[in-house]
Amino acid sequence: MSDSSITLPDSTLASPPAREAVRIIEQLRRSGFVAVLAGGCVRDALLGRTPKDFDVATDATPDSVREVFGKRNTLAFGASFGVIGVLPPRRSQDDSSGSAAVLREPTEVATFRADGNYSDGRRPDSVTFGDAQADALRRDFTINGMFYDPLAGKVLDYVGGLQDLREKHLRTIGDAVRRFDEDKLRMLRAVRFVTTLDLTMQPQTLAAIQEHAGTIGVVSGERIGAEMQRVVAHHFGHRGLKWLVTSGLHRFVWPGAETMDWERLQTRYARMDLLTFETGMATSLLTLHDSIAAATEDLRRLGNNWKLSTAHLRAIQTAVSTAEQLVDCETMPWSRLQPLLIDRDISTTLNVAKAIADPETKAGVDRAEHELGRTDRPLDPPPLVTGNDLIQRGITPGPHFREWLSHLRQAQLDGEISTFDEAIQWINRQDS
Repeated sequence: MSDSSITLPDSTLASPPAREAVRIIEQLRRSGFVAVLAGGCVRDALLGRTPKDFDVATDATPDSVREVFGKRNTLAFGASFGVIGVLPPRRSQDDSSGSAAVLREPTEVATFRADGNYSDGRRPDSVTFGDAQADALRRDFTINGMFYDPLAGKVLDYVGGLQDLREKHLRTIGDAVRRFDEDKLRMLRAVRFVTTLDLTMQPQTLAAIQEHAGTIGVVSGERIGAEMQRVVAHHFGHRGLKWLVTSGLHRFVWPGAETMDWERLQTRYARMDLLTFETGMATSLLTLHDSIAAATEDLRRLGNNWKLSTAHLRAIQTAVSTAEQLVDCETMPWSRLQPLLIDRDISTTLNVAKAIADPETKAGVDRAEHELGRTDRPLDPPPLVTGNDLIQRGITPGPHFREWLSHLRQAQLDGEISTFDEAIQWINRQDS
């Protein structure tokens, strides 16, 4: 084991989640147990990133953890796998926040364990509680198998994760085939880690994925979709999709992705001001396919396979369908441009338009941005007349209503008609 004295920056352990994790470690230590920070938070801190979550690992059993902190202050949401949620202390009524009702987010405290067989390719059939070394050896990648003792300022490394992190390598702990056979999603997680952490994949790890890529099919669409969202939404998402193809996983996750123009995709990723899953996905689809129809069909298939939400699908589809119109909107009549700009997903569409517009064809995108930022006129003024106005004037409803109201709205936006009276006069001429 490597026992390296490394003091993390004060800022890393200064956040409320970090301080709460350290509080839990101190209390477990006072009760005679071993307790350390574990997993992703150690990895991220060593990379100089701010961890989102701080997990604690200990030799205390779940029952012992609940005894130390009290059952009212713990949640047994994963006790069968050795995981207990520990709630922070209740704040007093005169807390400086001024609020008596403060959300208490639990910190995950997991008992060191060794896993049994994974018959379903997802979760262990059984677990046995053990020590830190056994716990490290059952994890997926070396960079995720380290512990950190915040009281001693030491990294506990049983798997060579610290060296791999320094060399920017992604490597499985132990035999790669066995690790991926235990949980097939680990193959896609490997793609996500090399993408989001800017790593290279160790040859044996890559070879194991290439050999067993077809087994990813046993993983649920929701889990695959969740991983793909994190890949595509990263500023190295273009690189992540290329890793997807290199690994062979694309054949079962995104068939056809191998025809992507990688150089163009990289250039387009760099142009996006706002990089989200929706913008990354729409840009990738428009780069992969020559037509909007083909991109739309691919999105429909992927959305179904990955179980994407309605909100995700709508934003991506809107961008796929209309981003090119924004690129070409420099001379577009206002009545055609305005409906695009008031769409609820305009921020996604505009950022995709920025990505796909060549530098010499930015005039349309510049105009769209300018119009969105104007304050001298309302972007979406109320219509001059409504269907109720027409009914009140004795005009019988029918298909012509929609045609007339649409024409008047277009004329209003283009400045051809500006008052209610002018609109009614036009209607009277049609109805005569």
